[in-house]
Formats: sequence, structure tokens, C-alpha cells
Amino acid sequence: MVRVPLAARNTVNQLRKTPRALVRHYRTRRPHPTVELVHHPHPWSRALGLVTVVVLGAWLGLLIVGNVRVPVGPMNTTMTLRPSLTGGTKINVSPLGALQLDSHHAPVRLDVNVDQLDPVRSQALVDHPERLSGLQDEVTRDVGHGTLDLAVRSCVAVVSGATVLGLAVYRRPRRALACGGLALTLLAASGGTAYATWNPGSVLEPRFSGLLSSAPSLVGNARSIVTEFDVYQKELARLVTNVTKLYDATSTLPAYAPDPTTIRVLHVSDIHLNPASWKIIASLVEQYKVDVIVDSGDTMDHGTAAENGFLDPIEDLGAPYVWVRGNHDSQVTQRYLEGLKNVHVLDDGRARTIAGLRFAGIGDPQFTPDRSSRPDTSQSQELAGARLAAALRDQSTAGTPVDIAVAHEPAAARMVDGTVPLVLSGHLHHEEMEIMKNGTRLRVEGSTGGSGLRAIEGKYPDPIEASILYVDRDSRRLQAWDAIELGGLGLTTAEVSRHLAEENQPGASPSPSPSPTSPSPGSPSPTTGSP
Repeated sequence: MVRVPLAARNTVNQLRKTPRALVRHYRTRRPHPTVELVHHPHPWSRALGLVTVVVLGAWLGLLIVGNVRVPVGPMNTTMTLRPSLTGGTKINVSPLGALQLDSHHAPVRLDVNVDQLDPVRSQALVDHPERLSGLQDEVTRDVGHGTLDLAVRSCVAVVSGATVLGLAVYRRPRRALACGGLALTLLAASGGTAYATWNPGSVLEPRFSGLLSSAPSLVGNARSIVTEFDVYQKELARLVTNVTKLYDATSTLPAYAPDPTTIRVLHVSDIHLNPASWKIIASLVEQYKVDVIVDSGDTMDHGTAAENGFLDPIEDLGAPYVWVRGNHDSQVTQRYLEGLKNVHVLDDGRARTIAGLRFAGIGDPQFTPDRSSRPDTSQSQELAGARLAAALRDQSTAGTPVDIAVAHEPAAARMVDGTVPLVLSGHLHHEEMEIMKNGTRLRVEGSTGGSGLRAIEGKYPDPIEASILYVDRDSRRLQAWDAIELGGLGLTTAEVSRHLAEENQPGASPSPSPSPTSPSPGSPSPTTGSP
């Protein structure tokens, strides 16, 4: 047996006791303090939450107290600022409808509600009609005071709303005051944007929706609307003045006085056997005092002799009817129309003078009543357009230039670029307008029949579209046009939007006349089918 030295045994025993001692030590010593992790939101999340509170509070403030009631002349109105993605001004004239003006681009919209006509002030105007001459100045002052009052009230409403909501959400006065300050900053930025994009001439191109019969009286004629409105307040004043007259004479609305220097042309197209179109056209002729109607084709659907009776109401529309053949109109249709009184059929480029304007047109070379498309469609349209262009050049050489050319398909109409100031077409069933390379303006009309019975094939009915073209009697040039859009089958909406030719925009220089050129056969043309 080997004897282990005493010193070695003591060392081993010490090593055996060490782990137990360490365990007793760690069990008895005070534990280290622990650190609890607190979740802090991301700075971007905090900023987004703050902006949301500010915007929502400002919006609620505007809804509750952000409006003013202002007497404007004999009218009682309410002016309101509303959050908006596009800006602009909306003038609600109940029950006549509404006028929308692209007056500015900012996240706020100005709403002006004409509430009622004050009977006392209205009667004073009736008893003293001479006061109408000073009504516009009075309205201008009232609108100015109302706008200033609205600005102050809106500032208070925005700051108060954001501050109160901030206090309710964060429960900290400093955070609530920060919400109010941010709201004031956003309002100031919106006001600066509105000021920078302010367009005082926006009333020159308004959009009117509501009762169609009131549109001419509210919008005015092409000549006066260019010369009489130069600042926003005067524009609004004129509108309110006209509304006053409308309210004052509910049974006898003021007549739309024709401008003797303007020829009014009603452009229709693609009626497609819709019998409602004749009543609409007759109403437009009466309301706008139309001098001549131009139909750019597809009046029929199949072009059969059995459909000819549909055309008989044309004789009683109240204005001369200028017509060209579309791809749904047959030679049978054309011969029947040639026998109707008050109808002027255009074909082969032969010029006709009607209502003080010289027209020339060409019938569609295709006849596709089954809506089929043929591979040679583009080529035949360009050849027809080239024949029309040659006839127009011959007219200019003879000293009798044509004022308006008409062709059903835009592909044919494009070939006359540079030979006439204005060419009208249809076929596409939607509205287009462009100035082509050589200066000729191409006007494509939508479907005045709402695409006819085929409108029920789609999910939504197609609108009924037409245009009033204002042509200067002296220069024979287009001055302005009203695009008219009515709801399709089952709808009762109406909208009239005013547009000015570029040369009639405030500060614009007159545009040059079309330069006579021979369009090349390879000139671009849109893809054509058979609507």
C-alpha cells in the first residue's frame, strides 16, 4: 500500500471543498440589479402619428366652425374651406346646380353655397332696377370681406381643432401645443401654395353641372367672357349677379342674348338610332340659339331603308343640318337625307355655304353595318382624306376658302392638316381636341346617341356628348367651345365645361393660320375600327 504524503492529502481536500464554497458564496451574496427593456416607438412612427392627429384635428375644426355666412349683394351665402386633393373652387347654386373652377391647386378647396335670396334686398332691386349697375361692385366688396373673415376663422378652427385633439390623445400640454403649431404651419403652407397657383382667369373655363337650361345664362357668351373678367372677385361677383336674376325670375328666366359677332355651331356625331337624341338636339338648338348643326356621321346603325323614317325629325330641329356619311350610313341613307328639307349633305369635297360658314366634307369610304373591320381601312381613309384635302386646296386657290371641313373618321380628317382652320369628325365615341402639325384644329365629337342601343352591352352606359362651337363671324375662326355631357341610359346628370381657343386665353398672342401643305401618305393616323 502506497502512503500518500499528508501535504498532498490536504491539497486534494481543499480542491474538493472549493466548488461547495463557491456555491455557498453565490447563494448568499446580493444579486446584481436587472435592467428592464422599455419599448420606444420608431421616430418615423411617432412623426406619422403626430401628423395624423394634426390633420384629423384640423379637419374636424374646419367642419365644426370653419365657415362664414356672408350676405353677398341680395344673396345669403356660406363660404367654407374644405380639405381637398385637387383644390379649386365650387359654387353651389341650389337648385340650379354647381360651378367648378380650377382657381388654385392646394390641399384646400373653397366652397361657396348660395343659400337663398334675401326677399328685402331682392325687392329693393326690383323696385329700383338702376341699382343693378352698381351691384357688381357691391358684390366684390362683400366677397372680399367674406374671404378675409373666412381666412381668420379657418386659422382659429384649424389650430383649435389640432390642439384639442392633441391634448386628448397625448394628455401633455406641450405635445398639444406642438400639434397646434404644426397645424398652423400646414395651413400657412397650403395658403402659400394656393397663392402661388392662383388662377384668376379660371372662370373662363368653368364646369357647370345641374339644370342644362340654366347653363347659358350662368356661363355667358364667348366674347364677353373673355373681355369682362380679369380678377377672381369680379368673376365671382358676375356669377352671383346672374344667379340673383335667375332667382328673381323663376317663371321667366332671363333670355340668353345672342352675340351678333358669333356663329354658334352644334356638333353632333354617332347618334346610332337613339330617338332621344332628337329631343336633346332640339333643346340645345333652342337654349344656345344655334345657327347650324353639323353631324359627322353614323346617324344610323345598319343603313337599311327600313331605318329611314328615323331621320324625319331632322326637318323640325330649328336649324340647318349639315351631314356626312359614316361607316354605318349607306348610300340609301344619304339619298334619303338629300330629299329632306333643311338638310345639306356633304360629299366628295364639294363646298356649301350655310349660316355664314363655308363647309366641305367627304363621306366615309367604308360601309360596315356589321361592325366588321377590313385590312385596307387605314389606306382607304387616307385616300378619302387626300381627296378632301385636294378639294380644299382648290377652294383656296379659287379665293373661296373653306372654314370647316367634316369627315367621319379621324384618320381621314388628319389628311386635311394645313388646308383648313377646323376639321370635325367622330367615330371614336369619345371627345378629343388637338392642333395638328400644320395648324389645323381637329375636333372629335363623342357619341350624341350614347352609342345607341349598344350602350347596354357594357357595364356602364356611355354618356351622351355634343359641343357648341363659337365661331367669330368676321375671322371665321373658332373662339371657344362648350363640351356638353349628359348621363347615358337611366342617368339624369348634365355637365357643361367651357374651353377657350389658345389665342383667346388672357395674354395670348393670335395663333398663325394653317400653313398649306400636302400631307404625305405615310402621315400617322390612329388605328381605326368600326364602332
